[in-house]
Amino acid sequence: MGEYGRKGINSRLPPEVNRILYVRNLPFKISSEELYEIFGKYGAVYQIRIGDRKDTRGTAFVIYEDIYDAKAAVDHLSGFNVGGRYLVVLYYQPAKFEKRADAELKQKELEELRKQVKAKQAELGIEK
Repeated sequence: MGEYGRKGINSRLPPEVNRILYVRNLPFKISSEELYEIFGKYGAVYQIRIGDRKDTRGTAFVIYEDIYDAKAAVDHLSGFNVGGRYLVVLYYQPAKFEKRADAELKQKELEELRKQVKAKQAELGIEK
């Protein structure tokens, strides 16, 4: 347990609280060692995954061993300045990520259908 320990053994946590944190607005050049140093102050970190693709740069997932340590990290590190950037630390919510992925997939499908319609219109000589 981190130096910011539990407030009470029987304290109830909100339903969105979990061990997995989603961190945004990270400096692109930050190392996993630096993240372990920052997040390790609040408890044992199980794993850190830093986004390395163009669309995931500046983000990371931090997984704690204990849910109370994750809560302490969110409470203390949201808005924390790292490399001139203010961190956004959120609890990972799979439903929101799935909705975003579904929306992106539907957008790609829509663009593909529009291309097909334009090709068919051009084939038939129909102008819009």
